[in-house]
Amino acid sequence: MAITKLHEIHTRRRSRNVGLGLALGAFVILMLGLTVAKVTVIDPAIMQREMAK
Repeated sequence: MAITKLHEIHTRRRSRNVGLGLALGAFVILMLGLTVAKVTVIDPAIMQREMAK
């Protein structure tokens, strides 16, 4: 027996899943940005000192 008509619960679930997916995507982008910011050298003098070793 196939479902021929989407019930109201399916649309509510879909919107909840899309919202959760967007929130998880934003979290991943935030973590990636924080990681890049943490490993990026801001001060060029520190980078030159590290490269000279």
